[in-house]
Amino acid sequence: MLSASDRAVIVRTLAAKLNANYIEPAVADRVSRAIARKNAEGGYGSTASAQAFSEALAKDLRDLSGDLHFGARVDERFRERGTDADVPSRAEMDEARAQTLQGGYEIQKVERLPGNVGYIELRGFGAPEFVGPAYTAAMSLMMGTDALILDLRRNGGGFAASVAYLMSHFFPPGDVRHLNDMYYRPENATTQFWTVRSVAPRYDKPVYVLTSARTGSAGEECAYDFQTQQRGTLVGETTAGAANPPCPFSVGHGIVVGIPAGRSINPITKTSWEGVGVKPDIAVPAAQALQAAHVAILRNLVSSAKDDKERTKLQGVLAMVEKGETETPVYTLRGKR
Repeated sequence: MLSASDRAVIVRTLAAKLNANYIEPAVADRVSRAIARKNAEGGYGSTASAQAFSEALAKDLRDLSGDLHFGARVDERFRERGTDADVPSRAEMDEARAQTLQGGYEIQKVERLPGNVGYIELRGFGAPEFVGPAYTAAMSLMMGTDALILDLRRNGGGFAASVAYLMSHFFPPGDVRHLNDMYYRPENATTQFWTVRSVAPRYDKPVYVLTSARTGSAGEECAYDFQTQQRGTLVGETTAGAANPPCPFSVGHGIVVGIPAGRSINPITKTSWEGVGVKPDIAVPAAQALQAAHVAILRNLVSSAKDDKERTKLQGVLAMVEKGETETPVYTLRGKR
């Protein structure tokens, strides 16, 4: 349980780490003062446990700053970066690898839709050392399709390096693209993210990317990369608007606060999607985005059909998709209807 003096120490520690690390110094000062004032007035008096206090801090940090990447949790095992124990152990790496495998590399679905349209639903971007081969396997299954839909509507983010690895499949061999920069205030250093020259196979057909208001962080970067590199068409809703990557910091009593210490900088636009989101090229409610993208693709395929037979077949598929129908057969048990 936390005492009033415990909370006061945590708030002072949080203020120091905010002011030293948050990417917007003026905002850090304003937010830390507001939290200190609330604590002094007894505003956190009902948060007796570390868990309750961390949840209250996370909400206030997000509300006061407008930065969705702020967060807080309780983790007694956390080791702050820069310490001797910062390097993960073999056991921790094995555990992370097992969790990634169990989660299917966050590849929720790989499917071939009517009209020979590929579909991949990706829920997040795991660590690149784990997910890279899975991305390549999924893309290998898509190579015979005439267009691809990448569904990021439920993608909450992850690793920028994994975004770069996935994006590498969508440019010709030898065409290396500079996708994103991340400036980190604590180190006063910038990390660049480029596509990977050695990645194969390479997909050269049209790509449509589905977005929603839930698409966040690295999921937004992926959509933004497709848009700014003019490699894909975005369909759906404006994304969440979270571009400042967080770093975890201990503030005491097992509470770990995620402080956005970095800033994403697109090399083409010289800005990011922070606070504004990524705007789709075709704006529709998220629930209608898959159908809208599928219809747009099929209309293009009808226009470019090589002969009347193919055109007629595609027109039939288009009519079906426009009505919201499906080719998937409905199976019943023998003797039942």
